[in-house]
Amino acid sequence: MPFEYERKGKIGYFTIRNGSVNPMTPAMHKELYGLMIEFLADDAVHVGILQGAGNRAFSAGDDIKNEYAKFATPKDELEYFLWPKFRTETKTPDTFTWSREVLKLDRFKPIVGAVRGYCFGQGMIYLSHLTDVRVCSEDAKFGFPEIAYGMGGAGGSTRLSRFIPHTLAMEMLLTGDPLNAEQALRANLVNAVVPTDGVLAKAEEYAERIARHPLIALRIEMESSIRGMDMGRVESLDYVKNLYRMQRMAYNGEERVESYLYKTAK
Repeated sequence: MPFEYERKGKIGYFTIRNGSVNPMTPAMHKELYGLMIEFLADDAVHVGILQGAGNRAFSAGDDIKNEYAKFATPKDELEYFLWPKFRTETKTPDTFTWSREVLKLDRFKPIVGAVRGYCFGQGMIYLSHLTDVRVCSEDAKFGFPEIAYGMGGAGGSTRLSRFIPHTLAMEMLLTGDPLNAEQALRANLVNAVVPTDGVLAKAEEYAERIARHPLIALRIEMESSIRGMDMGRVESLDYVKNLYRMQRMAYNGEERVESYLYKTAK
């Protein structure tokens, strides 16, 4: 399958495997949606790793030449996107429909991105939305070339200006020119740059450091961070306070907490 998923211990591995540069098709977006639901519902898995097969590309983005939906008239296209009944009737996976459903998921389980080579377009969108810690190879390149084809909108899909300086985000989005690995590191787009053959190992190192913690604590930290970005300061504080209280009531590791918080002096 173009999108592969397997579990090893507490880590779930997502691999994009579709030729030398791993382009994405509408069917792959639908497939990823199902795999993400499986990953999020599995309490035995604490963290994921998202990577592209091979060393040439994480993903070069959507296969827009061959896989986009074709319409007889502009009216047909408008109705297709406005009314779900048309998508249901055709039974045909569509890039915009399923990629949007992937991005709308409440993902409160961490994923580490492992990038080798090109990370463009929809690959970059998924990297920004679906990963929280990122490792890349020294030859990695990150970008949005779609603007050269009259296809703007990646800034809204990624909310890129929230994660890197606005000026740099605009440079990427408006020129279509990619960032190299060192530029991505300086912009805090990635956490580490390593040789190509060490990317997965470094990603696994991060994943194992995350997976050692209780699942409920990871969930609360993810949810409070993500929800908090869209809230005011006071609302965020109140929301996190309630999440923390629920976490403490449900946590069954009191003995560990007690030994940490209430150590007696020797």
